[in-house]
Amino acid sequence: MTNHYLYKIIIIFFILLLALGCKVPHQALMTPNLPVPGSYLDATDTTNSGQMDWKRYYNDELLIALIDSALKNNQELYIVSQEMEISKAEIRARKGEYLPIAEIRAGLGLEKEGRYTRFGAVDEQLEIREGKRFPEPFSDVTVGMVASWEVDVWKKLHRAKRAAASRYLASTEGRNFMVSQLIAEISESYYELLVLDNLLEILKQNIALQSEAVRVVRQQKSAARLSQLAVNRFEAQLLNTQNLQYAVKQNIVEAETRLKFLTGSFQPHIQRKSIESISLRIDDLQAGIPAQLLVNRPDVRQAELELAAANLDVQVARANFLPSIGITAGVGFRAFDPTFLLRPESILYNLAGDIVAPLVNRNAIQAAYTSANARQVQAVVRYEQTILQAYTDVLNQVSKIQNYTDSYATKSKEVDLLVESVSIASNLFNAARADYAEVLLTQREALDAKMDLLEIQLEQLRTKVHLYRSLGGGWN
Repeated sequence: MTNHYLYKIIIIFFILLLALGCKVPHQALMTPNLPVPGSYLDATDTTNSGQMDWKRYYNDELLIALIDSALKNNQELYIVSQEMEISKAEIRARKGEYLPIAEIRAGLGLEKEGRYTRFGAVDEQLEIREGKRFPEPFSDVTVGMVASWEVDVWKKLHRAKRAAASRYLASTEGRNFMVSQLIAEISESYYELLVLDNLLEILKQNIALQSEAVRVVRQQKSAARLSQLAVNRFEAQLLNTQNLQYAVKQNIVEAETRLKFLTGSFQPHIQRKSIESISLRIDDLQAGIPAQLLVNRPDVRQAELELAAANLDVQVARANFLPSIGITAGVGFRAFDPTFLLRPESILYNLAGDIVAPLVNRNAIQAAYTSANARQVQAVVRYEQTILQAYTDVLNQVSKIQNYTDSYATKSKEVDLLVESVSIASNLFNAARADYAEVLLTQREALDAKMDLLEIQLEQLRTKVHLYRSLGGGWN
């Protein structure tokens, strides 16, 4: 049998092996199926407050200074930034996989064969025939360059690099989402601090008012107009109000500490304005349309990029069923004596190509393909879930705008009536035309109403913060 026919047989046999090994599963990627509503609560205005710059949105130089400090010093944000660097390095590694690899190699070795071994006998015959003796021990010096390259016929390596790039962009969006969350958390804590300051001031005013009431009651008791029971009731209410201020002071300390942690600083005091200088109007905020969330919300874009990477991962795993083509080459000098190393007779080179295809026991690549498909389904569901979460976040805040605006207006009227009632009850009590219980009840109701009004103010400010975050504002 001639070599020509032998080559033909080898080629036909190899083609048959490839045909048996290249059974590629059908690719069926799951696609998102979650239509976004056209509007929030039938509002079709496309004006979106989330597209406003966060400095102009909050418009408070002290709050802006806190946020700037956090963007520079927050430890969690720095950790996320390093994760982005890791993702960037992954892109570089993936890119190197489909480029040729070239290495320079040098080697030096010594070897002595036994005279009664096969190679030792060959050396002896050569010495007899050539009439000269080979050096012992035999040295081996090699200098050269070798290269290898996997030909990316099926774009597997290029797709792996694109998947890594998508994940890097997703990590960037993840950092943007964290920036948005951080700005919202600082703003919420700042506004909570303003409300607590105001609450403490209201308690101090009520303590002064009740202290004066206790003084009057004691005078009337001395004049035998009231009993000790009335004095005890007024003093008990005063002590109750005084006790409330300690919890508020502790909440102020914790709010300041939280801001110090978020800003990564040890400043002794958090500077802030009074709540009277903050605009509580939230009815002029605009949510736009739900479709804008796909562009504005960093977490939605992050989920979208993660889905794109998962789709590429499936294609990469599917390409593992196909044959891979590799090329290796080398050139250099090799001699048993370093003085002969750079002579033409010492030149050696090689060039080879190979095709490898999985034939039997493909459990590993099948498992990788199954896992990639499952992760792709997870990415689709997570993308749909993120969109749904973004829509419901905004919808809740849009609803709060109207409800808390109405609630604040209603509660303000109640506070005005009760404050007036406190004055009326005190005057009637001093004129002996009202019982002291009415004064106590009216004072307590007025204080509770003022505290409730402050809670509504805080919810209004939170709505302002949460709506801006829900719309994707802050990161840009």
